[in-house]
Amino acid sequence: MNVVILAGGLGSRLAEETEIRPKPMVEVGGYPILWHIMKHYAHYGFKEFFIALGYKSEMIKRYFLDYYGLSGSMTINLASGEVETRNKECEDWIVHLIDTGLQTLTGGRVKRLQPWLSKDTFMVTYGDGVSDINLGDLLRFHQSHGRVATVTAVRPPARFGGLIFDGDLVTEFTEKPQIGEGWINGGFLIFEPEVFDYLSGDDSSLEANALERLAADKQLVAYRHDRFWQCMDTMRDKLLLESLWQSGQIPWKVWE
Repeated sequence: MNVVILAGGLGSRLAEETEIRPKPMVEVGGYPILWHIMKHYAHYGFKEFFIALGYKSEMIKRYFLDYYGLSGSMTINLASGEVETRNKECEDWIVHLIDTGLQTLTGGRVKRLQPWLSKDTFMVTYGDGVSDINLGDLLRFHQSHGRVATVTAVRPPARFGGLIFDGDLVTEFTEKPQIGEGWINGGFLIFEPEVFDYLSGDDSSLEANALERLAADKQLVAYRHDRFWQCMDTMRDKLLLESLWQSGQIPWKVWE
């Protein structure tokens, strides 16, 4: 099954990093967050990727061009230019790097991939979010409902400590409360090819155009995931993910 990763946005809220690189190439634990996302999908057997490129696309292309050549150890004979490699271990992924425009919106990027995706069920996610979601269960959920689209619903992590009052008295303080019962779009979407009927050109928003219309047509179901999910939208998010990686307690690292 094909996996689309939306990797073309400007990432302006993470400008400290994205002035010099696209957001999917911002590193956590020494690896681009894009690599973390792909490792997650590959763990469940989904190993063919369409990376929808835009902003600073050349950096993502260069990363994958170098991925095989720079893996493992090597010995270089400087006189002859001969290169001997050993201990080379590389992912068995197929990666399609598709330019989808600098200003194209999320739905437009998916629409540009229609020639490759118009026959079978496919997956879509954003290039800046990680989770411990069981993707096999997600696919089975999608197939069981027979609808055009499935979205993964997650509860957003709270950014501030929560206060509960009795008059002016604070009766309870929670450092990291859950924000009520609210659910948001956490990515990790699955679509049938009919989704392309809900998308037009580059100005199509996957969320405002396709998902809203699919919901109105009763063609959108939600898989509720109440365990770990975290986007990397700001520097604070990036530092949180880095601290989890360095601690060794890495909730999204489902692979060995």
